[in-house]
Amino acid sequence: MGDGASGRPLIGVSTYLESSARWGVWDMAAVLLPAAYPRHVQRAGGVAALLPPDEPERAAAAVARLDGLVVAGGPDVDPGRYGAERSALTGPPAPERDAWELALIGAALAARVPLLGVCRGMQLLNVALGGTLVQHLDGHAEIVGAYGRHPVKPVPGTLYAAIAPEETSVPTYHHQAVERLGEGLVPSAYAVDGTVEAVELPPERGWVLGVQWHPELGEDLRVMRALVTAAS
Repeated sequence: MGDGASGRPLIGVSTYLESSARWGVWDMAAVLLPAAYPRHVQRAGGVAALLPPDEPERAAAAVARLDGLVVAGGPDVDPGRYGAERSALTGPPAPERDAWELALIGAALAARVPLLGVCRGMQLLNVALGGTLVQHLDGHAEIVGAYGRHPVKPVPGTLYAAIAPEETSVPTYHHQAVERLGEGLVPSAYAVDGTVEAVELPPERGWVLGVQWHPELGEDLRVMRALVTAAS
């Protein structure tokens, strides 16, 4: 679809829905997204379109207008979505966002629109395909409110390994992870402790990749450029 004369692909990015946010003299409900996401899309050659939570039945129409989709990081997925009891260490639910993003993922998979899940987005992709999550693990969010870094090692022969064939240090902030893989997903990168750091679907099911880290917070554009190229 692209943006007309320049032909740059239109990449939708899901957003937060917050009941209270402050800017200037205002304190009111707001749709939010860290600026790093659209900037990363733009630097990688795409046009960013922000997708606030909406009625799930509208997801297919939204995805039909996109060339690619990013499901952004954010709050913990509701454990009820994967049939688990809530741990005391799991954060508060975001039901509107869960419902909307699951619908976006389903629509993107059905339409074979290139899809990148970032952190929560990777976890939600796993849940959408019937997988489960570890509700808490230590060592991947070292300081509350501050991103850390750790190396991830690609699995040879995967889509991710073709994008970044070497072990790479990545920005990270999460306390949940993939437990049982969703239907069709294969792991394509691991952390040193064995945590699954990237998942993907076989190429015959389209361009679908989830990464547990936050590429938008680093200088490495390869993952986002790969999405933009697939969406072009």
